[in-house]
Amino acid sequence: MPLDSYVTLGRSGLRVSPFCLGAMTFGEDHGWGATEAESGAMMNEYLDRGGNFIDTANMYTNGHSEKIIGDFFAKKSTRRDRTVIGTKFFCNLHEGDPNGGGAGRKAMVDQCEDSLRRLRTDYIDVYWLHNWDRTVPVEETLRCLDDLVTAGKIRYIGFSDIPAWKAAEAQTIARFRGWSPVVAMQLEYSLLERTAEGELIPMARECGMGVMPWSPLRSGFLSGKYSRENAGSGSVDTRRTGLVGGPREADYDVIEAVNAVAADLGVPPATVALAWVRGRPGVTSTIIGARRLQQFRENLAALDVTLGQEHMDALDEVSKPALDFPADINRDLAPMLAFAGATVDGVPSEVSPMLASSPVRY
Repeated sequence: MPLDSYVTLGRSGLRVSPFCLGAMTFGEDHGWGATEAESGAMMNEYLDRGGNFIDTANMYTNGHSEKIIGDFFAKKSTRRDRTVIGTKFFCNLHEGDPNGGGAGRKAMVDQCEDSLRRLRTDYIDVYWLHNWDRTVPVEETLRCLDDLVTAGKIRYIGFSDIPAWKAAEAQTIARFRGWSPVVAMQLEYSLLERTAEGELIPMARECGMGVMPWSPLRSGFLSGKYSRENAGSGSVDTRRTGLVGGPREADYDVIEAVNAVAADLGVPPATVALAWVRGRPGVTSTIIGARRLQQFRENLAALDVTLGQEHMDALDEVSKPALDFPADINRDLAPMLAFAGATVDGVPSEVSPMLASSPVRY
């Protein structure tokens, strides 16, 4: 699947690439990101191969990520309108200012204007609420987002890292009031973080939101650099380890399974991990990022790999998550009770032991 095999983002008319270029690594402000030159090289590579979707946030490298993207497209203005640029709001870049961040109207309008200035553009294609602001009525946030759409400042609305119940509430309010709906949900999702399968992904699919996984390699844990043999040895040279730590002991079972599939297919482990995420139900576009161009090219190679059922089953089993109640009941018990051994929508069910041992007599 090439980057120009576009997919529709949620219940919208927006078409995007199956891999989205994540720009959290753009800028060295935090001591571990990509240089401006390397960031530009990744954008050139991505666009030249047909990619059209770039994701950033106002907080990434304290606004530098947005500026790098803005400066890049200022030199390539003909490409701007053919590229879907998304950025996020919520995070406060002004110490001590209670209205510098969050999802209230004053904060939102100011953050939007600042992002437009740094991105050097007249509009943002997808404007993402980065987190849930517990202090602001969701109606205020939604109405302001709708006003920004009406004003032409933004084109579409997305949510990131929002609880499923709050996102469902917001989507319901937006649709009943005729406001612009939420078209996509960003969430952490990988072979090492699958708990979104309990509530977030089912909610997104039901509510018309495209699912966009971030950290599909779990901070590089699934990139092939980590193993039980080098755990705690300090031999993994990554400047992010000091920020995110290393894998847990239980993670190495999954890492070893990924490495085994990679060896079987003759591809890097990162390719396997990304191909698994790309093939999951509900996933629209996966956010990938890198600090170096070569890393980015290796990640893009996952578009050319489709895992066979045997490999998928092995990875699914070793990474099977423990989900919150009532996920297991809904998945395992409910079909048995509702369909009593019948096959519905292509999925077979079992006969309840209670029905089998005591057939209906009344």
